[in-house]
Amino acid sequence: MKNINEYNSGMTEYQFFSFLYDKVMAKEITTFSKLRELVAPCLKDKWTHAPIMRAFNLLKRLNWGFFSNICPNTHKKLWKEMVIPDRDFPEAGDLKKTLQISNLYVAMCDIHGYTKFCMESRKNLSMMHSLDWAIENEIRRISTQCGAISQRERGDEMVVVAASATDALMVTLCIIDYFGKTDNVSDPEIPTKRTGNAEALPIFKITAGITGGNTQSPLIITERGNLAGFLLNSGARLQSRANELSPHDSRIMIAKQVMMNYEKENATSKCILASNNSVYFFDTGHIEFKGVMIPTCEVVFDKNERYKEKFAEEMTKLLGSIRENLWEQRIFQDLMDLLSKVAHSMPKFSVTPSQPIRGMQTVINESFIQLCRLAYKAYSLDEDYYTAVDFLQSFVEITEQIPNFDRLILDYLRGITEKYKFLLSAFEKHIDKEVEDKAPHIFHGDHYKTWNAAKNGAQIYEKLRAIGRKSKDITKKKNLWLSMLSQNKEQMEFTLYSGKK
Repeated sequence: MKNINEYNSGMTEYQFFSFLYDKVMAKEITTFSKLRELVAPCLKDKWTHAPIMRAFNLLKRLNWGFFSNICPNTHKKLWKEMVIPDRDFPEAGDLKKTLQISNLYVAMCDIHGYTKFCMESRKNLSMMHSLDWAIENEIRRISTQCGAISQRERGDEMVVVAASATDALMVTLCIIDYFGKTDNVSDPEIPTKRTGNAEALPIFKITAGITGGNTQSPLIITERGNLAGFLLNSGARLQSRANELSPHDSRIMIAKQVMMNYEKENATSKCILASNNSVYFFDTGHIEFKGVMIPTCEVVFDKNERYKEKFAEEMTKLLGSIRENLWEQRIFQDLMDLLSKVAHSMPKFSVTPSQPIRGMQTVINESFIQLCRLAYKAYSLDEDYYTAVDFLQSFVEITEQIPNFDRLILDYLRGITEKYKFLLSAFEKHIDKEVEDKAPHIFHGDHYKTWNAAKNGAQIYEKLRAIGRKSKDITKKKNLWLSMLSQNKEQMEFTLYSGKK
């Protein structure tokens, strides 16, 4: 092979490309800047430009990894943000390796039921191939039409990178429409209706997490063109949270910065989502990730869940009180206000608790609201903290039975209940000590004698029972132990579990 300096001594276009091909394939050239440096003597001859671009496309395919398919025609915004362009070759350049720019967003998407589908379709490989084809090809097509780029990760996971909050949200909703056979986006320029063998695939639900739009959250591109960094990890954390909140339905969790940037982008020129009022952003508070608190929102896109708008103000008040640690009174009151508004706003329900609550055998929307009023009275007016915490535990039981009760609010209810139970336990220890000290003043006459007798009797009873349990007169202890193991075999099963079910 001739040296590049001999190109004008009879080297053909084919020989010129072959020379560049060998250099790229041998990894001697991995960036366009190095390629340009190599071919500098040739640039004045226009016929060399075509093989140079062919060599660049090969270089890009081999070294750009996740971004190997982007080009300035199909990914204008991404190209502008992620590529250092060449002045003489506008469709070529070098991929940036560390990105700390505000106009970059990562969406992590996960397909519900993928593993189950693969297990059920193991005797019908054509169905598995159809799903595989859809993930590899249709999602790439949809991403490109949205100006984004996607890549499949670990079977049922997809990573999407976009150069605007609008594009990131659009592509995520389009993926949900494709797999869920829904029409949330309704953009004729981005068809999401399945075709060919993919039509026979069942409906799949998608959970997604979207982050980005902040220069403090860098995305690192490795030497092989793969993704790394906090931006990718936080997107995965948001997707995992969406999966926890919605294990059976589609849900999108986003960093609040994404919502703010989406609203800025659509302040003047509105995308189809903004024009049709297709999405609503519901404040979901902060999640902690590796020591960093991330403000989050849920993207509400299902029309059947738009009732959440009606209690958004109460949710925001509760989140504010939690952030400020207003446990003395505000958190309890704000929680009761929120639960009341949720019960008033959501579809009708009827729940039968394990035990009647204030004489109620069945709890419906209206009686649930009444219970909230009674709980607030017990806490704030009567200072009856025992009854107030009992109410909280009852609310947990009731809401766990209500179909489609918002899982996020249920999580906050459970968490707040546990905090107040802990507080009640500490309260009991102190108040019991005070009862002990003031027993002669609290109990009079025979009541005081009964108090002392009961106290002494309880202590003696517990000591004697502990002695009795160890007595040799209690026979066949091992048989009883093994019998208990046998009877509770299922409850004793133990597995360390990680990930989604």
